[in-house]
Amino acid sequence: MLWTQASFPVENFQTYTSPFGYRRDPYSGSQRFHYGLDLAAPNGSYIRNWWAGEVLWVEDDGACGTSIAIQSGEWTHIYCHMHGRVEGSGQSQMLIDREGGIQLRPGQTVPAGARIGRVGMTGRTTGPHLHWGMKYQGNWVDPALVLQAMYLSQQATR
Repeated sequence: MLWTQASFPVENFQTYTSPFGYRRDPYSGSQRFHYGLDLAAPNGSYIRNWWAGEVLWVEDDGACGTSIAIQSGEWTHIYCHMHGRVEGSGQSQMLIDREGGIQLRPGQTVPAGARIGRVGMTGRTTGPHLHWGMKYQGNWVDPALVLQAMYLSQQATR
């Protein structure tokens, strides 16, 4: 894979706030598995598509809040806690963030680096951040390992 074509998923990145793996749940206090990497950024910061692909689904209910999944070959990348909401039903569903100028629907092709949403606080969250989840061939992958591979690949091409 040409990691040099991938995009870091959030503008105005501040820090990583919660890693992939077991952690103390901020609501219950119990140990739970966290299927993603949390990237803190100011509320309203743009989220960029990691890799070119097709929108699988959009939703705005549950712990993930307003969210989108994009399929890129054997990779599925999921973005949670975004601004906006899902409007319509069935085949006409669309994620809309009018203030951010975002409109995405299932089946839409999205290039790498395209703005696909904005950091928000929808769903279960204690502060503005992007929860970024990834699957490869249907299995969860630590996004931090992907970011590390991207960084090393991009350094090697300089």
